[in-house]
Amino acid sequence: MSAVPLYDAFSEDYDRFVNWPARLSFEMPFFRALFRERNARRILDVACGTGQHAIAFACEGFEVTATDLSLAMIERARANAAHAGVNPRFAQLGFGELAGSLQDTYDVITCLGNSLPHLTSEVALKTALEDMRAVLRPRGILVVQNRNFDRVLARRERFVSPEVHSEGDQEWVFLRFYDFRGQLLRFNVVRLYRQGDSQWTSRVEATDLRGWQHKTLRDLMSSTGLKVTHVYGSYRGEAYDPSESGDLVLIAEREERLPDKQRHTTT
Repeated sequence: MSAVPLYDAFSEDYDRFVNWPARLSFEMPFFRALFRERNARRILDVACGTGQHAIAFACEGFEVTATDLSLAMIERARANAAHAGVNPRFAQLGFGELAGSLQDTYDVITCLGNSLPHLTSEVALKTALEDMRAVLRPRGILVVQNRNFDRVLARRERFVSPEVHSEGDQEWVFLRFYDFRGQLLRFNVVRLYRQGDSQWTSRVEATDLRGWQHKTLRDLMSSTGLKVTHVYGSYRGEAYDPSESGDLVLIAEREERLPDKQRHTTT
């Protein structure tokens, strides 16, 4: 297993950084409708972070497995699930490690929260897509949610809106911004913290991302036997607009047969 420095360090603060009640209130109607439409029962959440989506799915009665490369995130997810009174299965697995470790196949795989951009080469991304396809049942679906990097790259949008959290007299501010480095983006997270009127302390963590654009993602999915059936600009379900949408939400169905050029190498 590889270390994941930014996310290992960020595991304690991640649930402060995201307003989960508001986020899940917005997102869950989309997933409820989608899972009902697909008669889904078994869900796999890949790159699950602190497990909040997996826990929400489990609270809806689904059989849930969730994976993440960061052991610190997995440990936080298990604690969150215990607090919520549900028991998803959690496993420390990264992209490309699913088929070799999981025995089940799934009706739906979710990969949310801008996770796929952490794969910075086409080879790595294609391997991950092949791996996810391998644990999907026939005609099962993959749901991917990324930032709309068509817009980010075209506009050179460097900064993401800050997030603020408080607990009693403690306060946190989280700042995120990109450094553009050719095909890669350096994703920087600045954590500011203070208690009462004390001076702010700061910590900075960073990792590389690849700003995968819609066409490239769609083409790679197609080449690995995943047929894109819907493309949205957010969980509201509106049409994706590469120049305006904040997010890119892709739904892809596992095709029964692989593209011809893949059949001799992939099972």
